[in-house]
Amino acid sequence: MPTTRTAEKEMRVAGRRQERNKSIVSRTKSTVTKAEGLISAGNIEVAAKAVQAAVSALDKEAEKGTVHGNNASRRKSRLVKKLNKALAASKTAKK
Repeated sequence: MPTTRTAEKEMRVAGRRQERNKSIVSRTKSTVTKAEGLISAGNIEVAAKAVQAAVSALDKEAEKGTVHGNNASRRKSRLVKKLNKALAASKTAKK
């Protein structure tokens, strides 16, 4: 427990920030999960739009400081890599 008035105030402020950021983080997680699901389902056209939305959400989250910029970049990179791998697999299957 905090022992000083400033520590108590900082706890209150941190709680408010946490509540504000919770919806942003949740929305981003949902968009990323949806994009990954579409990629694994093989629906590439729809998945590409979902990945675009997820990348945008990650950028907004990093811009607001909810998540570190490098964390957002890493997650975007992994997501786009999955999409590109699925794209290549679908092109190979069509031949």
